[in-house]
Formats: sequence, structure tokens, C-alpha cells
Amino acid sequence: MTDSKDPIRARFGDGPALTADTAPLAGMLTRGSCRKFTDERIPDDTLQSLAAAALSTPTKSDLQQRDILFVEDAALRKWMDGLFPDMPWIADAPHFLLFLANNRRQRQVHEWRGRDFANDHLDAFFNASVDAAVALTGFTLAAEILGYGSCPISAVRNHAAAISDRIGLPEHVFPICGLALGRPASTPPVSPRLPLSHTLHRDRFTEDGIRDAVDAYDHRRNETHPFRTQRLADRFGETQPYTWSEDKARQYAVPERADFGQFVRNKGFDLR
Repeated sequence: MTDSKDPIRARFGDGPALTADTAPLAGMLTRGSCRKFTDERIPDDTLQSLAAAALSTPTKSDLQQRDILFVEDAALRKWMDGLFPDMPWIADAPHFLLFLANNRRQRQVHEWRGRDFANDHLDAFFNASVDAAVALTGFTLAAEILGYGSCPISAVRNHAAAISDRIGLPEHVFPICGLALGRPASTPPVSPRLPLSHTLHRDRFTEDGIRDAVDAYDHRRNETHPFRTQRLADRFGETQPYTWSEDKARQYAVPERADFGQFVRNKGFDLR
């Protein structure tokens, strides 16, 4: 649990104390991803209201290049849950959503209006991706306001082509993330974060002292939020202490989603 009276320092190890003006931020500062859900279903009107809140978030140039897909068909849900056997909280969640980047609609507007689409390059992909990610954040926070919990599932991109085919995504539309959603069965844990002193910059980026800061973060995190298992121990062995930096170094020491770039190209994007 994060200290609700001093949540910034409890989360980051540094930073200001909350004041009367910033106290309303306490809920965001003490939030955590939910991986244990009750069986309670969320009413459809509430789901639609959460989606409306999510799609009210900022969007680049008012282009609105994001959609939300609720996975409701039982057979589709069972198939999708089966893609993630190492993540049982997905199957346990009453609801599962996909957040989609949609650059297709912009291209359709150009066709309808008889205008060339003159920006067919990396930025088209990037703008739609960011739009969808902003909506994902909005949905997560809106759900927590109503007492629900969620867990983003980036692993949908491990199966982007299969999911895309199964749900009928056309060119220039692709999944960026899934979201397990429901009523928390218990209070989600709060993960410590890297210190603000090294992730908040003023006027100029600096890395002064970053190695020592990460070492200190590793120690602080192990004291409050240690890892329960060691990633890829069969390949890298067991190490003590097992730290955040060791876990992340192991995670990206093996190939992951190497086919995603080709999947995006197959969706019609020119990534120059």
C-alpha cells in the first residue's frame, strides 16, 4: 500500500507532499493495475459511458483516430483468452476490450472529399497509435473513478495479425493494447516508480547520476515490492538480489514482437 498522506514520495521516493490544492490527485497517485476481479458484470450503459469518457480525451488535430472494441461473443472471448495462458487474470476479468488505432477513417475522408492523402509516412502510424493510447489512459482512469479496476494488456501485439484477422480489422486499423476490466476483488498493489529527480526534466534533458539513481530504485523497490519470480531463470539463472533493472534487462534480452513492423506494413502503412 502507498501512504495516502504522502503518496508522491511513497511512489517515487522523492517529490513534494500533497497540499490542499493537489490532494484530489491522491487517487491517481495510489492507483495500481488490477489482476484480481470479482464476477460482477458492468452494465452496458456504464461501459458505453466509460468509452465516451475515454474518447473525450485529447486527439491529435481533432482527427479522432481511435476506436474501442468490446469482446463480448463467448467463443471469441474464449479464443482470445487462450492466447494468453500465462496471464490468467485476462480470463478471470468479466470484460475484455481492445483499443484500436484507426488511420483508415482519415483516408476515407480524403477519398470522399477528393483530396490526396499527402502524409503517407511514419507519422500517420504514430498519430493513430498515440490517439489510441491516450484513449486507453482515459478509459483506465474513468473506470477507477467509478470503482472499477483494469489491467492493460500490451501482449495483444504478440498476436496482432491473428487478432486482426479474427475481428475483421481492415487496412490501416490495428490493435495497440487490450484491457482486462472489472470490479477489483482486492486493492491493487502500487508499484514504485523511478524517482522524479531523474524522470522529470527542466529545459534540457540530463542523465547525470542515472546509474546511481537506478541502483537506489532497485533497492527501494525490493524493500516494498519485490518480484515473486525471476524471469527466464532457465536461461539466465537465479540472482540475488533480483532487481527491477535485472528483470527489464532480461525481458529485452530475448526477441519479442519482431514481426510487428511487418504486420503494420501489411496493414498498408509506409513507415518511412
